[in-house]
Amino acid sequence: MNVGFVSLGCSKNLIDTENTIGIFKKNNYIIVNDEKQADIIVINTCGFIDSAKEEAINTILEMAEYKKKRCKYLIVMGCLVQRYYEDLVKLLPEVDLFIKIDEYDYLWKKIDDLIKKDIVYKSKNKTSKKISEIPQMPMFLQEEFLNRTITTGKNYAYLKIGEGCSNKCTYCAIPYIRGPFVSRKKEEIIEEAKMLAKKGIKELIVIAQDTTKYGIDIYGENKLAELLQELSKIKNIKWIRFLYSYPEGITDELIDVVANNNKIAKYFDIPIQHISDSILKKMNRKTSKAKIEELIQKIRKQIPNVTLRTSLIVGFPGETKENFDELLKFVQKTQFDKLGVFMYSKEDGTPAARLPEQIHGNTKKARYRKIMEEQQRISKNKLQNKIGSKCDVLIEQMSFDKKYLIGRTMQDVPDIDGLVYIINNKELGEKLLNTIQKCEIIKVSNYDLIAKISK
Repeated sequence: MNVGFVSLGCSKNLIDTENTIGIFKKNNYIIVNDEKQADIIVINTCGFIDSAKEEAINTILEMAEYKKKRCKYLIVMGCLVQRYYEDLVKLLPEVDLFIKIDEYDYLWKKIDDLIKKDIVYKSKNKTSKKISEIPQMPMFLQEEFLNRTITTGKNYAYLKIGEGCSNKCTYCAIPYIRGPFVSRKKEEIIEEAKMLAKKGIKELIVIAQDTTKYGIDIYGENKLAELLQELSKIKNIKWIRFLYSYPEGITDELIDVVANNNKIAKYFDIPIQHISDSILKKMNRKTSKAKIEELIQKIRKQIPNVTLRTSLIVGFPGETKENFDELLKFVQKTQFDKLGVFMYSKEDGTPAARLPEQIHGNTKKARYRKIMEEQQRISKNKLQNKIGSKCDVLIEQMSFDKKYLIGRTMQDVPDIDGLVYIINNKELGEKLLNTIQKCEIIKVSNYDLIAKISK
């Protein structure tokens, strides 16, 4: 039978989808990209914030329409299922099988029973799982990674080094969905990275909910810097980047590795969320304004050409006008290269959802706009300063009209940061696809760069 997949949410979720695709292929199913041609549709859901939950429900209902035609089985897995399993079973009879994250170790048995025996797997435990019950055994489908099917193209792949999160920020449901942080063994990660290199992958994007926690649970100390060094020794891997490094976990050793290893992107993604000490305390963040500012100064001093990205939350319960003004001034002063903003989302079962002084939606929107408008000005100025500079660009595609080759610099994360549009030399055009070329920046647009191949 033909199987179609829809993967929602983060890159960590995407890896679970890729592993699941690999399992289907291993069992001789045909993977299709068009849901109209699918006998089985698998949806991997996100349940992180309200907008993600809404998207997941809408996607399930949209895919359920295909059951009126060719589709025989609709399977839903992932974070939304882990979080709201009992409710979903009652509300969505269109779905033939729900698979929770803590059932991934026997994922194929559930699917195989559904398809071969044509039965719906029912949970033996009918009691509702409370949000406060943190699953203790988060799974990776580790035994299946060698069969993983890469869906991100020829050049880059995500490499998950840990599962779950133990930080327990008061606004976040991830520990209740994915469990506490658990590191993968270094040997297994290296083996998977070598497999990716053999497939032609040039760039590894190392991810976990908090990469700076890597190794603490199984080795007794932070091993991220050591792991990055080991990954950089793999032949044919050209670029390595790591995402989601919490400020309190960024060590001097990690900064040194980024500064001195040419394969590792001079890029730190540091989700600080806020800068007001009173808000950071309410969020149960393990840092302070002074420590964040000190860290940023240290990184920029040791790596002058570094790219700094952060994410912020506006409208957290109790955020006063003074708290917000402090955050806005910090953004203006710090001049992050890249910045994302989220409006606080009240998540079921989290401590922050019970806090008084919840902020009105219109206030959240106004604060969101102010931060984004300021960051747009900062980004535009930073891009303008790049005109005339030269950089390496990984060329990944060609524009529809073939006027431009399209790629990314080492300082740009796929699907998050900007692109480089390179004026196409039609004699070379397709020969340059999937190669790294030296380019000169000649113009800028709002978020992207225009370049030419450097002589």
